[in-house]
Amino acid sequence: MTFQILIQIFFLGIGLSMDAFSVALVDGLTIKGITKGKMFFIAILFGFMQALMPLIGFWLVELIEVVAGVEAGAKAGHIATLVVVWLAFALLLFVGGKMLFESIKGLTNPPEEKIEKEFSYKNIFLYSVLTAIDALAAGVALHTGLSNNYTVFLHVSIILVITFILSLIGLLLAKQIIKFLKGKYEIAGIIGGSILILLAIWVVLSHYLGI
Repeated sequence: MTFQILIQIFFLGIGLSMDAFSVALVDGLTIKGITKGKMFFIAILFGFMQALMPLIGFWLVELIEVVAGVEAGAKAGHIATLVVVWLAFALLLFVGGKMLFESIKGLTNPPEEKIEKEFSYKNIFLYSVLTAIDALAAGVALHTGLSNNYTVFLHVSIILVITFILSLIGLLLAKQIIKFLKGKYEIAGIIGGSILILLAIWVVLSHYLGI
């Protein structure tokens, strides 16, 4: 394991964790009453899922190769990558569009009719999957790029740590933005929804343009 490979893993972790950073920022902007404990829970869960998905993608291709051969594994990996990219795009676009619509609508409602978004473990889990689903494709790519299968565990461990740190930064940054907005969660929701829509577009562009 050379220093150059470690640097490559580091930048891979940065690239994969940007989704988690963005959604953590959105969570911090739109959910009321996030305590420090809940921040750590979100960051740990995001990190875990961001590390788990590449591992699933990696071993899925490995399994197909064992059962059906190397060529079948390569084809399955290509198909899986396309499915994952467009699924991530659709989910992010849907969640972001819904958040944007509800936030704009909320600006026109009387104060007594506004519903504040509360912390939900179920929603946080769904967001953690949403942020990490496109990392399945990274697992497929890792399978073709690694000569030693055990090295994948080092990759996903570094990805987990980087995602945890960046998710925490996103949540803390959101807290400062909320203070600047003086608690106007509808405006924060508009920002958050826009971020998710841009993230959806970025997922597709990064795949086809190799960014």
